[in-house]
Amino acid sequence: MEPQWIEWAKALQAIAQTGLHFVKSEYDAERYHQIQEIAADIFAHHTNTEKEVIFDLFSQASGYATPKVDVRGVVFQDSKILLVREVLDNHRWTLPGGWADVNETPTEAVTREVFEESGFETKVVKLLAVYDRTKQGHQPPMPYHVYKMFFLCEIVGGEAKSSYETSEVGFFAENNIPELSISRVLPHQIQRFFEHSRNPHFPTDVD
Repeated sequence: MEPQWIEWAKALQAIAQTGLHFVKSEYDAERYHQIQEIAADIFAHHTNTEKEVIFDLFSQASGYATPKVDVRGVVFQDSKILLVREVLDNHRWTLPGGWADVNETPTEAVTREVFEESGFETKVVKLLAVYDRTKQGHQPPMPYHVYKMFFLCEIVGGEAKSSYETSEVGFFAENNIPELSISRVLPHQIQRFFEHSRNPHFPTDVD
């Protein structure tokens, strides 16, 4: 579980963002901006990040505060799982994926991400899991709430190809998983998806 200060800071930011969306009084707007600054102060203090960086990040978000959505493609070939090597995060490995974009369905988002990061064209077969990032134990902590959606995808075309985001593309056996980018995917999640591949009747995991 994340430290209590992260939950407090995220809650303050959500209150401020939602308040600024509905506010009608300049006086109240000023109070919400102050709450937003307090949330930025908390994150900056605990992460050794400049307050301005955090505050700018908060300021870019508007409207009613809701969780962000991360989509990941789970692709198997010959009993091995598809992973891509991130250019960022010390070149660790992850399932291809990223933030869902506005005006995309979840399946459109994940097939786009898989193609962009691995070169493979895919179709979605099943939603394997919807996880709360915080409860799963991903690191480092983020200043906003995130839902992670993992989709089983089947290759229908394309070929392995890296991108500006990924330096390598490969398939890995269950007992040979490389160092993972734990901000994006965790070892126990990879293990669970291998279990799903062996037991296609499993229901979607939720938490």
